[in-house]
Amino acid sequence: MLQPWIVGEKHYATAQTVKKTLQRYKELQDIIAILGLDELSEEDRLVVARARKIERFLSQPFFVAEVFTGSPGKYVSLAETIEGFTKIFAGELDDLPEQSFYLVGNITEVIGKASRL
Repeated sequence: MLQPWIVGEKHYATAQTVKKTLQRYKELQDIIAILGLDELSEEDRLVVARARKIERFLSQPFFVAEVFTGSPGKYVSLAETIEGFTKIFAGELDDLPEQSFYLVGNITEVIGKASRL
C-alpha cells in the first residue's frame, strides 16, 4: 500500500494526484464518446489533455521491453519521475504535444522530443 510515511509526502501526493486525474478522465470517457471533446468544459478538457500526457509518460522505456518496442531502456530516478508528473499537472507542459511524452525517460527528453515534432 502507498502510505506517506513509507514513500514520503511528495511521492504520496504526486501519486494521489495522478490517480485522481486518471480517474476523472475515465469518468469523462463516456461523455467524450457520446458528445465529443468539444462539449466538455474548459477545465475538463484540461483534465483530459493532462491525463493523456500522464498515460503517455507512464510508457517510460523499460530495459525488459527493448525487444518489443525497439527503444533502448532507460533508467529514470524516482525524483525525476515525480518532478515530471508534478510539471504535467501543474500545467507547465500544457503547450507540448502528447506524442512527445511517449516512450521517453524524463521531462528533459519530453521537451527535446517535442522540439523535433
